Amino acid sequence: MAEIACDLCVIGAGSAGLSVAAGAAQMGADVVLIERAEMGGDCLNVGCVPSKSLLAAGRAAQAARDAGRFGVDLPEPAVDFARVHDHVHAVIAEIAPNDSEERFAGLGVRVLRADARFTGPRTVETGNGREGTTVAARRFVVATGSRPAVPPIPGLDDVPFHTNETVFGRRSAPGHLLVIGGGPIGLEMAQAHRRLGAAVTVVEAATILPRDDRELVAVLRGRLQAEGIRLLEGTEVVRAERAGGGVALTLGDGERVEGTDLLVAAGRRPNVEGLGLDEAGIEWSPRGIRVDARLRTTNRRVFAAGDVAGGPQFTHAAGYQAGIVIRNALFRMPARADYRALPRVTYCDPELAQVGMTEEQAREDAGEIRVLRWPFADNDRAHAERLTEGMVKAVVTPRGKILGATILGPHAGELIQVWCLALSQGLKVGALATMIAPYPTLGEASKRAAGSFYAPTLFGPRTRRLVRFLARFG
Repeated sequence: MAEIACDLCVIGAGSAGLSVAAGAAQMGADVVLIERAEMGGDCLNVGCVPSKSLLAAGRAAQAARDAGRFGVDLPEPAVDFARVHDHVHAVIAEIAPNDSEERFAGLGVRVLRADARFTGPRTVETGNGREGTTVAARRFVVATGSRPAVPPIPGLDDVPFHTNETVFGRRSAPGHLLVIGGGPIGLEMAQAHRRLGAAVTVVEAATILPRDDRELVAVLRGRLQAEGIRLLEGTEVVRAERAGGGVALTLGDGERVEGTDLLVAAGRRPNVEGLGLDEAGIEWSPRGIRVDARLRTTNRRVFAAGDVAGGPQFTHAAGYQAGIVIRNALFRMPARADYRALPRVTYCDPELAQVGMTEEQAREDAGEIRVLRWPFADNDRAHAERLTEGMVKAVVTPRGKILGATILGPHAGELIQVWCLALSQGLKVGALATMIAPYPTLGEASKRAAGSFYAPTLFGPRTRRLVRFLARFG
């Protein structure tokens, strides 16, 4: 068995692992990266990249349907799902070189394509027996990501179903797609497939997007229903079975829903099995590896980042965590993860973006608050684009400290970033209210929402009395 010694061994070549490996290698560390499957992990191959590419195809089809609003009449779009598939995979192929083994080898990273498991607190073994490799490192990073969680629904194991790992492989459109799960993945795939011609039913045991602002989720719910998506909330699936060439779901109220295809989008499960974590003295559970604020495991020489660490399951969170790991592992800096300004976005149309507290969370945790709103119906650019659904909504203290912001509307994932900056830097709402925003832009809505904080004072009786008083001396 071959032996390698290095400064840093990274297990997993997804978003977190690649960011750690690239950063550490470019800073002069001797890095070994171990990956058993595809470079780029879920995000590139079966997650963020293909899902947003499919959404873009659906958005193009919908734009053709909506073109009449601008005086441009087009026929109902003809969707060639095989070509949609090719578009999705072409996007993956275009981005893949950034995550490739060749690129990382060029950075000086030694890449091992194999399974990995700890054999002790300071060693990892790959492969089997004589053909394997033992890696001894000063520090390790576990970044093995997560996989789709499959709920224990009777009969589900006996029917064909998709998860995010397989749904992007289809070359033909489903006739009627059933979706179990009303979270971001379920709703994004529901809208994309509906716009590409499929009938869609979403079954959610609780409510859709339960972590997000209820007021704005209600607007998004109405949009999805208006596009023909059937949303069954507060509904449990009690059985799954084959029905003809498709699948049928029996619901808690006795209704039986049939479809041609089934997508299970019921959350994620960290990849912790088979890593030999016990041999390394690393505490873990099915929810992920236990880490402290510095992302150290119970073995202080081993860090965990990304989905496997059991925290926020976003690619941008993984990238952020990679920076925390590098500062701790390479420079011994006591850097701590702080998620107070971590955004999340559901990329439906309109997009729903959130940073910090929602109104519901703020009312429960922060005491007295003020809620600021500015609807896109009052934004000139939104009218020009015929995209007036939704609003910018911010939650602040009576003194103007920003607690959180939610945006439902066009390009909300882009627009939320000014609120992320303000929250991360401790800026008060006045900083956004006084910035100069170009006209006409959707971003003006954030400035207007922030400025509404001052409206009761600026346009109140006291100001009017002061203006009248000063006018006497003009």
